Amino acid sequence: MGNWEWGMGNWGLKKEKRLLSYFLIFITLFCLMGCQSQKKPVEEQPLQVQVKVARVVSGQTLEVLGMGDQPNLISQVRLIGIDAPDIRQRPWGDGARETLDKLIGSEQQSVRLEFDLQPKDKIGRNLAYVWKDEVLLNEQLVKDGLALFAPRSPNNKYDLRLERAQQWSRLMGQGIWNPDKPMRVSPAEFRRQNR
Repeated sequence: MGNWEWGMGNWGLKKEKRLLSYFLIFITLFCLMGCQSQKKPVEEQPLQVQVKVARVVSGQTLEVLGMGDQPNLISQVRLIGIDAPDIRQRPWGDGARETLDKLIGSEQQSVRLEFDLQPKDKIGRNLAYVWKDEVLLNEQLVKDGLALFAPRSPNNKYDLRLERAQQWSRLMGQGIWNPDKPMRVSPAEFRRQNR
């Protein structure tokens, strides 16, 4: 009888431990849920938007219509992942601007903007990958040797494509990589020297 009573007592102890374990798990989960921040959802910018090009400013900047709530408001867009020569950096700056203009077609042409993690730069321009007829214009400018690949974290969705385009452009001696007439000063350095 003693063994039987001890076995039943042991069974009761196991049941109490199991209930205590469930209770502690429940309390832990309840506390963790209470500790989570109660942030309101941020209104996110759409990943892609169709806009009309008002003007090509440079080889890396556009002015577009159709962003946001005011469709007639002009917004500046900076192409992500590239650094095109400054307009004053002749002949490469003019070449980059003219080629981007040709790739788009003409004013009032539609392009598709694709956004990455950081939507704006420090001066308020929208940052985007620009698509025209399924061609990534950021990549095409680098491939044609009219812009440098310039990775800018956290916007790195197409870094591998842009890097490969630059490798191809260098290998083929395109544009700024032309061995007979290379661009000797990077766009960033040119801007620093000519402020």
